[in-house]
Amino acid sequence: MDAATVMERCSVLGGVSEEPGILVRPYGSSSMHEVNGIVSGWMRDAGMSVRTDAIGNLIGRYEGTGNGTFVLGSHLDTVRDAGKYDGPLGVLAALACIERLRDRGERLPFAVEVVAFADEEGLRFGTTYLGSSHYAGALEKRLLELQDRDGVTLAEAVRAFGGDPESLSGTRSAPEDIVGYCEVHIEQGPVLEERNFPVGFVSAITGLSRLRASFSGRAGHAGTVPMEGRKDALCAAAEFVLEAEAAAKSEPGSVATVGEMSVRPGARNVIPGQVEISVDVRHGDDAIRERLRDHLESKAAKISTSRGCEHRWEADQESVAVSTDPELCALLARAIEDASMEALRLPSGAGHDAAQMAEVCPVAMLFVRCKEGISHNPGESVEEEDVAVTIDVMGRFLGRVAEGRGR
Repeated sequence: MDAATVMERCSVLGGVSEEPGILVRPYGSSSMHEVNGIVSGWMRDAGMSVRTDAIGNLIGRYEGTGNGTFVLGSHLDTVRDAGKYDGPLGVLAALACIERLRDRGERLPFAVEVVAFADEEGLRFGTTYLGSSHYAGALEKRLLELQDRDGVTLAEAVRAFGGDPESLSGTRSAPEDIVGYCEVHIEQGPVLEERNFPVGFVSAITGLSRLRASFSGRAGHAGTVPMEGRKDALCAAAEFVLEAEAAAKSEPGSVATVGEMSVRPGARNVIPGQVEISVDVRHGDDAIRERLRDHLESKAAKISTSRGCEHRWEADQESVAVSTDPELCALLARAIEDASMEALRLPSGAGHDAAQMAEVCPVAMLFVRCKEGISHNPGESVEEEDVAVTIDVMGRFLGRVAEGRGR
């Protein structure tokens, strides 16, 4: 029954979007206000106290009988044209665990906070983990100066969202007595489906570099400027995109993606004079990621020079690879085995709020099987039966954690 409720709630939240026809829910938007309001109601019904912190994270707290706080959660923001499970499933599965405790009239020897982070995807400001970085007390002051496409700074967006940008830097909203964090998330890969496992636990979370490159050439008339001597910024950018693909393929385990491109002046009869692109580089080994990142920066400079262009290279974000906590992983693996399944261990090639939470406490993650490994896409799909397994495993996991704390 609670798995069906989680599925229904994912569908409800999946209908709350900033634009008609697609799911897109960026930080600070009216749609984020709306989903926070919906989820806060569900939290209160579960017997939780509810608060919103200075950046807009929604936090429900279920009190325990002793000291310490264990945190469960994920995010409610989305990418553009998203599916309805990436992020919300983790929040709602955690909430289902609390509802089971409430229905049994049970309190654990520690409090449980369920956190719905306000910005994990970085859709609006181009840097991930904004919500969890503040919760963990690691938000960098410089990020408040980031601007969205309309020139709105992060500080302004936080204030408009009801938060307090002046209080963000150097502070945290996580409780001081936090003892651990566990996050449920769709796998975003094909391994669980290929192995016919409903869930698996995560061994490590990849490191990532989020970068911006710009190529500045010289705009001109498409019909009158000879091919020889052109300074076509789009050709420079295109050559770089193919170099990024080739370089990542040559470094096993690496991925490099150019997901955004802005071309100016942007007319069909004008040679492009300026192009800006995003660059996303990932690897589970930070040294390899950094080597690939530096190689691409060097190639951007060489390509620009060879085509008579200038270039600029900026780092929006650097996140190191994170190993999950061995003790929490062992408890999670035993919870899976308690549910009569083999505990499959697998890495995460995507970033998650757990990577930021590792700054302040031990972390673990439970992956849930998703159809064909599809994510960041309206085709995201999970089975109700797998959600039921997820809730069961997470309940057993919390019980194991409670036993370890002298229950």
